[in-house]
Formats: sequence, C-alpha cells, structure tokens
Amino acid sequence: MANKSHFNSGHRTLNNQKKNGIKHSSSIDDKKIEKTIHAIFIEDAVQFLKKLPDNSIQLILIDPPYNLDLDIWDTFDNYLDWAKQWLDEIFRVLSETGNCVIFGGFQYQDLKKGDLLEIMHYIRHHTNLRFTNLVIWYYKNGMSAHRFFANRHEEAIWLSKTNKYYFNLDNVRVAFDEETKELYKKDKRLNPASIEKGKNPTNVWEINRLNGNSKERVGHLTQKPVELIQRFVKSLSYKGSTVLDFFAGSGTTGRVCIEEQRHSILVDSDQKLNNYFDKHIKQIESNIFLPKYRLLKNIDINLVLREIDFENNKLAKSLERVAE
Repeated sequence: MANKSHFNSGHRTLNNQKKNGIKHSSSIDDKKIEKTIHAIFIEDAVQFLKKLPDNSIQLILIDPPYNLDLDIWDTFDNYLDWAKQWLDEIFRVLSETGNCVIFGGFQYQDLKKGDLLEIMHYIRHHTNLRFTNLVIWYYKNGMSAHRFFANRHEEAIWLSKTNKYYFNLDNVRVAFDEETKELYKKDKRLNPASIEKGKNPTNVWEINRLNGNSKERVGHLTQKPVELIQRFVKSLSYKGSTVLDFFAGSGTTGRVCIEEQRHSILVDSDQKLNNYFDKHIKQIESNIFLPKYRLLKNIDINLVLREIDFENNKLAKSLERVAE
C-alpha cells in the first residue's frame, strides 16, 4: 500500500520548503537568555489558572490525578466535572503557537476513574483545542495481571491551540548507528543531511519507568522519567518560552526546564512539591554547565511573568545599545 503522506499536499509543501531553506510560518528561533525564572505555587489548580493572562503559556504539560485514591490529591466524587474546570481554561492561556500534553490512560474500567477517553471526548465536543497526536509511552517493567493482558504503556495526548503550533523535530531526533548511516547514504533518494540529523522517534516511545531505587527518585508515587518529560519540552517549546505544569507532583517539569533553558511555573495543592523540587535541584546542581536560573515561591503571578519578560528582553536591549 502506498504511503498516504505521498499524496498529502501539506506534507509535500513542507518538504519543498525545507529543500529551499524556507521556514514554516510556525517556526520560532530560540531566544538567547542569561537566566530562566522558575516559580512554585502551592494552591488549587483551577483557581490558579483563572489568574493567568490570555495567551501567556507556550506549553502546558500535565499528569493529572486519575482518581485512583492514591492520596488526598487523587480523590474526586465526580472526576469529569472537576476536570472540565481546568480543561476550559487551557485554550485561553495558551499562546497562538502553544501546545498542551495530558498524560493519562485508557485502562480504567470504572467510569468514576480518570479515564483519558472521557477527557478526550469532552475536549473534542466542548473546547476549541485541536488534537494533534497520541503518544504511547512504552515500558518493559510493570505489574503482572491474570484477568486481562498486563499493561505496559501509558498514553499522552498532544493538543494545540491553532494549526500554527510550534514543533521542533530536530531537537528530539534519534541518531542512527554508523552502520545504518552508511547504508542509507547509498540510497540516492535520501537526503544525507537528514540522515545525519537522525530519525523521527515516532509516536511510540520506549523509555523505562523509574525503578524504586532509581537515582532520579524524589519520593512521589507517580514520578515520570526526566527523559520522557525532556522530549516533550524540547520538541513543543523553545528556549525562553514558558512551560506550565499545574499538577506538578514531583516537579520533574521544572527540573527539565532549568536544564533546557525554558521558564517554568509549577502548581500543586500538595506542600510536598517544595521538598521534591529541592531534591531535584540537589541532583542537578553538581553540573558545572547548568544554566543560570532563579527560583520564586508563592509570589504574585504577575510579578513572575514580569520577571520572565525582563529576562527575555534583557539581551535584546543590550544588543540594541551595542548597535547604537
């Protein structure tokens, strides 16, 4: 069967633009910044979202509670009624090139639980968010099962505000081994530059879950691996942009944003976020190449946004003075 992308006019146009060195209309160059800003808020996610200005966030990356009664933050009488409140705010706060990633699962058999199918249905019928991709996080370690096939994956839906969403595939390409490179270079139909960049990781990502004794562990029950969060941050946001995680949990999103020079806003109702994040900082502070950052806690969100704007504009102003 022929590859459908061969008959996709949009796909062909993108290929022609790349060959001619023309950037897509959604392309954004990374901002050169001296320092990133990272803010932590211990409060209710819905109430916090209402304080954010329109079009202020490039990437929302969340792993919401699934209503499995794991802790007080994971218990809701009516899960979907609660979820609607934050789903309705996402479109408003995203920038025109903004993206949103929601982790979840389809495996919950009880309708009272936080099934991603319910969330997707509501998004499609009651919001203006665009469904862009489904990403499967595949791992080899997990619990056994006797009444159904043992689960070895989780899902994440990638949503965007407009069709001009930001996406940087080159940031997350997977390198070919040398033998494969040499083989592909013999095929005259393939672009040598693309071969050097590596391959598209596809929408199935094989990344191990964190073992109980993993060095990344900070104590949170549902902590996601740095590698997993990193791939989303690097592909769906750019340096100097702002990433929001309003179910911050262990704080992994903030850690990745420090390392990748994105600003971050972390929100969680659990005070333990502060302790978890402190542990993340200890894990990365020994890196002599760690980019400069500033950490703010529980201050006015407008002051945080001003700090972010100041850092993003500081270098531009200094360049203007030099030019004068």
